[in-house]
Amino acid sequence: MSTATVKRRRIPGAGLLSMTAGLQRITLITGLVLVTGFVFVAVFAPLLAPYGLAQNSADGVAFVPQQGPSAEHWFGTSVRSEDVFSRVLFGARTALLVIVIAVVLSLLVGVPLGLLSGYVGRWVDRVLVLVMDAIYAFPTLLLAIVVSIVVAGGTSSSLGGMLSAAIAITVVYVPQYFRVVRNATVAVKTEPYVDAARVTGASTARIMFRHILSNVTGSLPVIITINAADAILTLAALGFLGFGIEPTQAAEWGYDLNKALNDVSNGIWWTSIFPGTAIVLVVLGMTLVGESIDETLNPLLRTRRAVTTVDEKETADD
Repeated sequence: MSTATVKRRRIPGAGLLSMTAGLQRITLITGLVLVTGFVFVAVFAPLLAPYGLAQNSADGVAFVPQQGPSAEHWFGTSVRSEDVFSRVLFGARTALLVIVIAVVLSLLVGVPLGLLSGYVGRWVDRVLVLVMDAIYAFPTLLLAIVVSIVVAGGTSSSLGGMLSAAIAITVVYVPQYFRVVRNATVAVKTEPYVDAARVTGASTARIMFRHILSNVTGSLPVIITINAADAILTLAALGFLGFGIEPTQAAEWGYDLNKALNDVSNGIWWTSIFPGTAIVLVVLGMTLVGESIDETLNPLLRTRRAVTTVDEKETADD
């Protein structure tokens, strides 16, 4: 078997992992384990959950409301007699779907607009920059609430609620992708390979998406992971404030935390601690992965690490 064949069959991400060492590798592995667990639970939630997301009875017997953790209900039951463990699992599924939709929409809108603005320039650049700065000036959560209300139109079905939440998050994050791609495009559009493509008669669209795009998306993986973590918090905030999804249509961690507020004062901890812990672990995992990728791919940070390593070796030799 040739070396090229072996390289093609390497595990995805193995190259990135090999570029890390020490604490940075531990951080990356920890983040990947948390994110992988989150995705696994989200995908297989219907198989892992012992009950439905809004089920409050089994075999004709109603669940006891606010029952503590037990063999029958591992995470206890809520004030609505729902199984908290099942709600947490299905909440991961809702969060993953919203994140995927929001990130894909943000990329589809922000990246082309950034390319267009940075490459064409002139009045197109001025208008787009003005619009993106205006959007970016709004408080994130307030903008998400307004967009969610406008998009949902008073409905909160499973699909409609997820789409409204995803679109609300998309509007918030499009300016970030736009800024990164636009600034990178401005920096590379005068490079010789771009001039060569222009001289050969390549169209504007071909130059932007064939020659420039691959050279301006290096930092997007970092932004995607950080935004995905922030999207979890935004989705939870929308649900907590009552702008999320109907609880009988889909489970949502923020909504469950809102309904658990009164439980905390009465000493009922399980209805809030488990959804809250799920949010913390998912956000922590995505943040660790994003920070590790940034430290690995950022040339400046790599240079600093190299200098630090050399200094440490010289100190040890002395």
